[in-house]
Amino acid sequence: MASPAVDAMRVPVDFARGCVIPAHPLALDTDGRLDERRQRALSRYYIEAGAGGLAVGVHTTQFAIHDPEVGLLRPVLELAADVATGYERQTVLVAGVYGPTAQAVAEAELAASLGYHLVLLPPYPGLDEHDLLERARVVGEVLPVVGFYLQPAVGGRELSRDFWARLAATESVVGIKVAPFDRYRTLDVLHGVVRSGRADELALYTGNDDHILADLIASHQVVVDGRTVDVSFVGGLLGQWAVWVRRAVELLGEARRARAGDDLALRRLLTLDGQLTDANAAIFDAANRFHGCIPGIHEVLRRQGMLAGRRCLDPAEDLSPGQLAEIERVLAAYPHLTDDDFVAEHLDRWLA
Repeated sequence: MASPAVDAMRVPVDFARGCVIPAHPLALDTDGRLDERRQRALSRYYIEAGAGGLAVGVHTTQFAIHDPEVGLLRPVLELAADVATGYERQTVLVAGVYGPTAQAVAEAELAASLGYHLVLLPPYPGLDEHDLLERARVVGEVLPVVGFYLQPAVGGRELSRDFWARLAATESVVGIKVAPFDRYRTLDVLHGVVRSGRADELALYTGNDDHILADLIASHQVVVDGRTVDVSFVGGLLGQWAVWVRRAVELLGEARRARAGDDLALRRLLTLDGQLTDANAAIFDAANRFHGCIPGIHEVLRRQGMLAGRRCLDPAEDLSPGQLAEIERVLAAYPHLTDDDFVAEHLDRWLA
């Protein structure tokens, strides 16, 4: 029997089928206060660019918003939900929840009260795999859960293949964001999903910002207990897709054509995969273990006029030495990956 959460709210079709889900940044003014006008503008940009969902309260939004003393979790979740309800087309709303079990449950209840469809559940330090599974089960009684393999460099941890099999077998789990930035760990998730027997029920989303297009065009044949099962990523839930979203939507469509047998699309995407990874390395500050990841995203959005600056909740969090030059290099090298013209056409209206 499905969990109460799944019974109470059917998983949105667009999520199951696969879509572009940007990890929503946090817009702050020069004094470090929430800039509601630009926060709304970002949501409008993503929706009108064709994104199927918004992920709010996730790493890209800055985990510090989950601190009650910061006091931004509710207003940020509310703003995105309010913007989304203004459009006729449904937007899949994914709330990032954090903390130990009691906090994660309370945040899931908040998200449910605001109309969110799903929760994205990253690991939490200090909880072993058994505790993490129990946490997912309890949170899943509130809203359907999307599991999250978060890379260790930004707060995640390595998790076993058995963990992913057991998480995937949890009926309230409806998808997994696979973002270890590691081929071996990515395969652990795929094998675990097949072992769970629910490979045809779960929506797998790439969060591997260093390998986006290759993930989306590949069909993995996983052999478990003598059975061969085809497993594919249906979409992406990505920090990289917080920028250049119009182009991301086009690339996902092209990836679907490639998987369907379009050889020319496949060849184009294999070339673009390396270019997008190079651009991501600059934006995410891979050279410095991703220290400047969020400021890098902010810098691209600042140049487009979406954000007033790069300000983070921690005012000391900024670009690493040399990162700005790298961002300028990739912007010059790969203009075909950007959507600057689309943003320029609509920016004034989004900010109005």
